[in-house]
Amino acid sequence: MAILGIETLIYGVDDVGKCTDFFEDFGLPLIDRSAERGLFRLAEGSNVVIRSINDPSLPTSEVKGIGVREVIWGVDTAENLEQLVSNVAQEVEVRRDADGTAHFLTPCGLPMGLRVFRRVPVVTAPDALNSPGRVNRLNSHRRWRTRAVPKVINHIVFTVKDFDASFPFLRDRLNFRLSDYQRGYGIYARCDGTGNHHSIFLLNAKLPLPGLDGEVRFHHVNYGVEDIDEIMVGANYMQRRGWAKSHLGLGRHRIDSALFFYLPCPAGGEAEYGADGDQLDDSWIPRDWVEPGFGYIFFVHNMPAFLDAEPAWEVKYLDGAVPNGQPLEKRGAGA
Repeated sequence: MAILGIETLIYGVDDVGKCTDFFEDFGLPLIDRSAERGLFRLAEGSNVVIRSINDPSLPTSEVKGIGVREVIWGVDTAENLEQLVSNVAQEVEVRRDADGTAHFLTPCGLPMGLRVFRRVPVVTAPDALNSPGRVNRLNSHRRWRTRAVPKVINHIVFTVKDFDASFPFLRDRLNFRLSDYQRGYGIYARCDGTGNHHSIFLLNAKLPLPGLDGEVRFHHVNYGVEDIDEIMVGANYMQRRGWAKSHLGLGRHRIDSALFFYLPCPAGGEAEYGADGDQLDDSWIPRDWVEPGFGYIFFVHNMPAFLDAEPAWEVKYLDGAVPNGQPLEKRGAGA
């Protein structure tokens, strides 16, 4: 085990105050705010930092526009941190801070960092589910939540110019595992120290989808909550506070089984409430999603026009893959 997940996300935004307000309403625990910065810390110990897009401390990279301008991955030990820094330095330049944090750009232009992460275990207790013929909750009602409070950062998504060419650096230098391959769309990969289906999704920037223009851009972050009730309480609260409504509403992906609710975010891209995603280990065999629309949505409240017809049920195990998710050869984006 080495990389445990995302330790810190640093946003570069147009309006620090407005974006700090958004994430406070979204439910992230606020630690500190000023005219120059907003700082949030989730229950697992991960951080979200809001800065001006013009802040000179933000790294220069290929990422265009506002949004997450650096991802700091959390490493379990100082020894493993040094090993990873050594791996990365074989391919790209690494800059170190006084506290030992390492900063670098991936070959595809994504700004990343590494530092030791004392991740706090998060314990939740979702309400039991009743169903016809099965009683798991007797003489007890479900909790009446008032707010959503994300507890973990599950994953981040960037659009990249060549997702096939972008993945080997994550695999070979940072020990990421391939989770699933979505033809023409992108690659899902997880850190070796987490069971989350994916920690990062490399999305094809050339797809004819809203907001994609062939450039490297931040797309969204998934913030993990406990269950469907917490998702919808959060969504309702955000609407009452006057924030932009979700385009899709509540849905569930097939590709990782997770419930989702995306909200347009003034800090860039979208902020996603997520729950009930798949958990993997190194015995997982990656899949090849032949029909990408089939993997994208199992159900959704507001169905987009491109899914008016039920997509073909085409998915198989990824050719040439072994249990730890190491593909033997590069696959074409439309293969």
